[in-house]
Amino acid sequence: MSNMSKELLRKYIKEQNFTSPNEILNDLKDMFKDVLQESLEAEMDEALGYEKYDSISKSIDNSRNGYSKKTLKTELGPVEINIPRDRNGEFEPRIIPKHQRSVNGIEEKILGLYATGMTTRDISEQVKELYGVDVSAETVSNIKNKILPLVAEWQSRPLEKTYSFVFMDVIHYKVRKDKQVVIKAAYVVIGVNLDGEKEVLGIWIGANESSKFWLSVLNDLKNRGVQNVLIFCVDGLNGFKEAIGATFPFAKIQRCIIHQIRSSMKYIPYKDRKAFVADLKGVYTAVNEEIAMDNLLAMKDRWGNIYPNAIKSWEDNWDNLSTFFAFPGNIRKIIYTTNVIESLNSQFRKITKTKLIFPNDDSLMKMLYLAVERVARKWTRAYADWDLVINQLNIIFSDILDEKRTLN
Repeated sequence: MSNMSKELLRKYIKEQNFTSPNEILNDLKDMFKDVLQESLEAEMDEALGYEKYDSISKSIDNSRNGYSKKTLKTELGPVEINIPRDRNGEFEPRIIPKHQRSVNGIEEKILGLYATGMTTRDISEQVKELYGVDVSAETVSNIKNKILPLVAEWQSRPLEKTYSFVFMDVIHYKVRKDKQVVIKAAYVVIGVNLDGEKEVLGIWIGANESSKFWLSVLNDLKNRGVQNVLIFCVDGLNGFKEAIGATFPFAKIQRCIIHQIRSSMKYIPYKDRKAFVADLKGVYTAVNEEIAMDNLLAMKDRWGNIYPNAIKSWEDNWDNLSTFFAFPGNIRKIIYTTNVIESLNSQFRKITKTKLIFPNDDSLMKMLYLAVERVARKWTRAYADWDLVINQLNIIFSDILDEKRTLN
C-alpha cells in the first residue's frame, strides 16, 4: 500500500468515526459491494462499446436491459448485487460468472476440511458455524466431485525419465461394490528424482496385491515417461520382484529391513526376543555383506532348530535384503527402510479413520488425493547430503545415467 493510499484510508476511518469492529465490517461489506458493482458496470461498458447514458457513442444494435439481482456468499457475509443485462442476452460477466454464487473460496475450505477426514455432514455443520453459510450435505458432495477431473489429470501427468529411488507399498480399505463390502488395495508409489526431491507418482485402487496388478502399475509409470529407476525399495508384499524384473530389469531391489525384522519377530516368544534381536542386529548393521552372512549363519546355528521360520525368512529373501550392503552409508540410510512411504500411509490412516467403509473407489481416491496434496506441501527439501548421494549414484550407476545424458 502506498503512502498516499494509507493517508486516504486513515482520513476515511477518521471521518467515519467507527466505534466497533462490526461497524468496520459492515462498511467494508458496503465498499466491497460498490467495487463489485462498478466492476460489472465497466464490463458492460466494454461489452457494448459505450458508457451508460452515452447513447451518442453507441455503434451497435445491442443495449442495456435493466438488472437481475443476485446474492453472493462472501467472507464478509451475504452481499446483494445487481447484474447488468443486455437486450440480446449476450453479456457474460467475467468477474462474477453467470452461475457463480460464492466469491469467498468456500469450495477450497470445504475441500480442505474433507482432506482432514471430516464427514460430509460434519463439514456442512462446520461451515455453518465458522462462516454463517448454509451448505447442504448434497452441495458438499457436489463440490468434492469437482476434484475428480483433477485427480484424473494428476494420475496421468507426465513423469521424469529417471528416478533415483522408488518406494512402493499397499494400504487396504473397505469399499462397497455391488451391495457388498470388499477389501480394496490402494497401491502407492513415491519417487525420488535426481535432485533428491520426493513426489507421489500415483495411487491405484485395485484388488489385493499381486504381481499382475503391480505389473500394470509399473507399466503405467513407463507409459508416463519413466525409463529408469536405480533402486526400488519395497515391503515384503506379493509380486514386487517379478513385476520389477519384467519392467525395469536393470534396477536394484531393496526389501525393507524394518518390515523383515517385524516379520521375524512374529515367530519369537517374549522370553527370547531380547537375545534374538541382539543377534539379528549383527546381521543388518554389518559393515559388508560377507560379515552379515557370517552373522546370519551364526544365528542359524544358535536359533535355527528352535525358530526355523524366523531364520528361513532371511535366507529366502537374502538377495533383496542384502542389496544395501553394496552402497555407502548415506545411501543405505535412504533405502534400507520404506519409512518414507509408511509416513505417508500413516497420514492416510489419520484422515480415513472416520470412514469405516467407502461408498465407491472414487470416494476413496478423492480422499487419498487430497491427503497427498496436503503432505506434498511439506516436501520442500531434498534429502540431506544429496550432493554426496547423487555423486555416488553417478559412479555406481554410470552406465544407466551416462546413457540418459546421451539421450538428452
